[in-house]
Amino acid sequence: MPTTSSPSGVIFAIKRYALHDGPDLRVTVFLKGCPLSCLWCHNPEGIAATPGILTVPGKCIGCGECLAACPQGALSPGPHGVVRNQDACTACGVCAEVCPALAHEAVGRKWTVLEVMAEIEKETPFFAGNQGGVTFSGGEPLAQPDFLEAMLLACKGQDLHRAVDTSGFASAATVSRVARHTDLFLFDIKHMDPIAHRRLTGVDNALILSNLRLLAKSGARVALRLPLIPGLNDDEENIRRTGLLAASLPGIRSIDVLPYHASARGKYTKLGLPYPGESIKQSDPDNVGRAVDILQHCGLEVRIGG
Repeated sequence: MPTTSSPSGVIFAIKRYALHDGPDLRVTVFLKGCPLSCLWCHNPEGIAATPGILTVPGKCIGCGECLAACPQGALSPGPHGVVRNQDACTACGVCAEVCPALAHEAVGRKWTVLEVMAEIEKETPFFAGNQGGVTFSGGEPLAQPDFLEAMLLACKGQDLHRAVDTSGFASAATVSRVARHTDLFLFDIKHMDPIAHRRLTGVDNALILSNLRLLAKSGARVALRLPLIPGLNDDEENIRRTGLLAASLPGIRSIDVLPYHASARGKYTKLGLPYPGESIKQSDPDNVGRAVDILQHCGLEVRIGG
């Protein structure tokens, strides 16, 4: 339960039995807030730093329970269900608690370190005999550095393997600080060209690449990952430049290729947002194979997925 001495942060999901967020069986903790806005983002509910409430289209049964319960009076009846005044809504979550049709969903809330550790400890018996542990993802976990560091230290106290899934977009001081308590970084390289990177993600890649080099030179364990997005970063030049950079970094001998999929489409519908990946095609196995070949010719071990 919360205490005044336990640091807190905003989390939007805790995923159990995760198999692709680091070695072996994991618990993945998703922190809210991300400075990037990738066109293919799979966790749009994690971009905003603050908690939110979404209403699922078509689920409202018109019972009026949420209208009466909302302490801010932010809800009103509309022709197709309840209408939310976003300026008045404080994301308190009362509407989600009282809705019998589950038409409202809370997206994130404040957790203390003690609360998160209580959830993680429920899964630790399943880690016995393997190298499982905890992965902090998002959003961008480096966007909540104080909370992240406190969580990493708490996991260390339980002798749990700690991974941080990151875009690398944070100050060098934050990266170095977090690296002291991290066993593995899962580090995405989205595009090598700074102009293309800004167009696709909203930010330049200079800081990201600088932090990647910083981690590699420091001896931190880094698992590189290339999200392969058809028509956006899967051209031969970008893949080769990515491979050559990876091969030049001390301690880096492999890279994971992550094929694109449109599984997040439903999340955007719930959030009432247009899906920015609407024009992106599904990854073609031949193009994925071509990327693997290029990266292997750069001297890297390559895995699909990860």
